[in-house]
Amino acid sequence: MHVIATAGHVDHGKSTLVRALTGMEPDRLAEERRRGLTIELGYAWTTLPSGARLALVDVPGHERFLSTMLAGAGPVPAALLVVAADEGWMPQSEEHLLALEALGVRHVLLAVTRSDLADPGPATRQALARLAAGGLPGVPAVAVSGRTGTGLAELTAELDRLAARLPGADPAAPARLWVDRVFTVRGSGTVVTGTLPAGRIRAGDELSLDGTPVRVRGLQTLKEQAESVTGVARVAVNLRGAFTRGTALVTPGAWTGTDLVDVRLTAPGPRGDGGTAPPGGRPGPAAGGDAFALPAEVTAHIGSAAVTCRVRPLGAGTARLRLARPLPLHVGDVLVLRDPGRPRELPSVVAGAAVLDVRPPALRRRGAARARAAELAAAPGAAALLRTHRFLPAAELAAMGVKPPGPPVAGDWHADPELWQALPGRLAAAVGEYAAHDPMEPGMPVEAARRALGLPDRRLVAALIRPPLTLAAGRITTGGASGLPAPVAAAVDRLRAELAGAPFRAPEADRLAALGLGRKEIAAAVRAGALLRIAEGVVLLPGADRRAAALLAGLPQPFTVSQARQALDTSRRVAVPLLEHLERARLTTRTDDGRHRCRPVGA
Repeated sequence: MHVIATAGHVDHGKSTLVRALTGMEPDRLAEERRRGLTIELGYAWTTLPSGARLALVDVPGHERFLSTMLAGAGPVPAALLVVAADEGWMPQSEEHLLALEALGVRHVLLAVTRSDLADPGPATRQALARLAAGGLPGVPAVAVSGRTGTGLAELTAELDRLAARLPGADPAAPARLWVDRVFTVRGSGTVVTGTLPAGRIRAGDELSLDGTPVRVRGLQTLKEQAESVTGVARVAVNLRGAFTRGTALVTPGAWTGTDLVDVRLTAPGPRGDGGTAPPGGRPGPAAGGDAFALPAEVTAHIGSAAVTCRVRPLGAGTARLRLARPLPLHVGDVLVLRDPGRPRELPSVVAGAAVLDVRPPALRRRGAARARAAELAAAPGAAALLRTHRFLPAAELAAMGVKPPGPPVAGDWHADPELWQALPGRLAAAVGEYAAHDPMEPGMPVEAARRALGLPDRRLVAALIRPPLTLAAGRITTGGASGLPAPVAAAVDRLRAELAGAPFRAPEADRLAALGLGRKEIAAAVRAGALLRIAEGVVLLPGADRRAAALLAGLPQPFTVSQARQALDTSRRVAVPLLEHLERARLTTRTDDGRHRCRPVGA
C-alpha cells in the first residue's frame, strides 16, 4: 500500500478530486457535506492500474485548520498538491507547501483542478515556478476537472508513477503510529486510526503509549481485518483505554520519550536561487537556517501531535526546544514549527526542525550555548551523539534511532573513540595518584577508578586496563602480581626467604620491623594476600595453614599442642594461635580432653 496526502487552498477541489479518483466520500461529517468545507481528516482509497493500492488522506484547506492538515500530512511520504485553475496560487497553497517543505516531503504531484472553468496554463506555470523555487523542480503536473472527469485518467497514471518512485518502508523498523482519529465501535470498544510509516503491528502486540503498556486487540487496514499490518499503511487499531489525537502508539523501548531536543533549523520557502516567488510567497533564509530568528514560543508539529514549545537559540541555525509534553522521538525526526500569533497575511509556518539530539546535555556555563552549536555542526548520528554523551549503551542508541558505529567497547557500552583512546593513560595516572596518596593500599579499587574517570559502569574500567596495570581482587595496581608498593613487596620477599627452611617459625615483632614490616605494611600485605595473619603479631606465608594441616594429619590422632609444635618445628607462641586458626578454618577439631584431631578431607 501507498499513502499520500492532499494539500492546497480551501475550496480548490481537493475532496472533489479524491471523490472522483476513489468513488468514496472523504468528508465524514454532515456539517462538512452541508458546507462543502473539509473540517476533519478524510480517508479514501483506490487500486491503481499497476495493482498497487493507494490510500489518500484528505486534509482541510482552511487556514484555521492547518493543525489538522499537518496531522494528516505529517506521517505521509508524498503529497498531491491541488491548485484551482480559476484562482491560481493562494495563501493556503503557500502555507501548505511551506509545511511540506518543512517536513522534507520530496515526492509531490501537482493537480490543477477546475480546468473546465479556466485555462489551466497560467496556474500550472505559477505553481511549478513556486515549487522549483522551493527546491522541487520537475514536479509532474496534470490539469483535471473533478466535475467533468477530464484528466482523471492522466492523473491516475501519474499517481501510479509517483507510487512506484516512493522509497520502500522497513518492516523491521520500530513502529510509531500517530493517532489522528479516535472513535468507539459498539461491541469492540475504542478504535484509533493513523498512518503507519514503517515497521509492523500485529494483533496481540503490546505497544506503549506514554510509557503505559497497551494491548492490540484487533487490526483493520482499508476496512479489512488483518492479523498484521506493515508500513506504509493506513491502520485502524482496536484497543482498550482512552486516547486522543496527537498521542502515539510505539514499539516499547524503541523510542526516546523526551520533552527537550536540540534541532537544526531550516526555513521553508523560495530559496533565492533564481526562482520567482508567486503571489503569497515570501523570501526565506537559506536552507540550513544560518541567520533567522524564531519567536520565544512556537507550536511544534510531528505526526498528529501539536505541542507548544519554548525556543532557545544556540547559534549557526540550531536551537533547543523545550516541549510542553514528552513525545516519542528519534534523531532525524523532523518537526514543523509554527507561530500561530503571526499576522494573518503572513504564513504561520516559520521553520522545519530536524532533531539532532533527543537527550541533550545541560547548558550551565557562560558560552555553553555557542559551544553546543559548534558540536551540533557535525553530521548527526552515533558518532556525534557519542562525542556529546561520551558513553551510551546499545539499547539507548537504538531508542535514539541511530545505529552503533561499531562493536561495543565493554558489555553493551559504546564510547566516543577519541575519548576511549585517551582513557588508558588517564587510568594509569589515576592509579599512580592513588598509590602516592596511600602507598599501603594494595591498589586502587575498581569503583574508585570508575568515579575518578567519570565512567558509568565498572566493566568499562576493566576494559581499560593495560600493562603494566593489573587487576586482582577488585583492585588495580602497578606493583606486579602482589599488588603491593615496591618497598612492601621487597620486605615480603625477605620474609619469604627467611621462612623457606622453617615455614612455621613466625618472626618476633622486632624481627618483622627489621625486615621492614610494620603494622601498616603487614596490613597491606595481608589485604593483598601476600601474608597470612594467624594472630596479632603472628604472620606466615599464604598457604601455611593448609600445609600445617597436611603435616598434622600424619600424627597419631588426636594430638596435643606439644606434639603439634614439635611436628611443625615451631614455638608454642605460634602453635597455639595456629591450631585455633585451623579450627576456625574447619581443618581440625578439638576433642573433649583438649586435644586436636584433623578433619577428613572434604568433611
